[in-house]
Amino acid sequence: MKLLCSPTSPFSSKVGMAARYLSLDIAQIRVDTNAGPAILVDNNPLGKIPTLLTDDGVSIFDSIAIMHYFDRMTKGALYPSKKGKRTDAEVLEALCDGVCDCLLAIVYERRFRNEEKVHQPWIDRQWKKVETALNYLAANTPKLGKKLHGGHFALAATLGYLDLRFKGRWEEDHAELIGWLKEFEKRFDGYDQLKPQA
Repeated sequence: MKLLCSPTSPFSSKVGMAARYLSLDIAQIRVDTNAGPAILVDNNPLGKIPTLLTDDGVSIFDSIAIMHYFDRMTKGALYPSKKGKRTDAEVLEALCDGVCDCLLAIVYERRFRNEEKVHQPWIDRQWKKVETALNYLAANTPKLGKKLHGGHFALAATLGYLDLRFKGRWEEDHAELIGWLKEFEKRFDGYDQLKPQA
């Protein structure tokens, strides 16, 4: 299998960590979404990453669909089997993905607009959502049980992206999340290699 991805993308990071955890044989192919390479656009009409290309010629996108595909491939190794715990894991993943959507909206607003056209109220609104979610996560820090699950990888990727693009803006008020990440790193030795990075 091949994973079309970017090292800076938190969504690519989440999927890459899950693949490593599950010992899946996946070749990572870095792509520049701004360039719209044929290998990406031909396999994902949205031109977004990550996109998984299976050995039987199927393309799977986005990150949540890929994670659930991995779970089916491994007969339930990525999400809890009990309905309540699985729902908790899926909600955690959705929350973290939503935070990443907000963070990316801020990055893109600054990167792709001329400085005089950057809309600060839009940035402030996105950051407020991020702060609200981080406060919630700090107050409801997920437990790291016997097995890691999709929500754990989503949170680790989110914190990694915050560290990459927003260092110094979130750590002081969220010591619980920094502590959680240290524990996660003890459980998953591929974090330094697979976290979002420039």
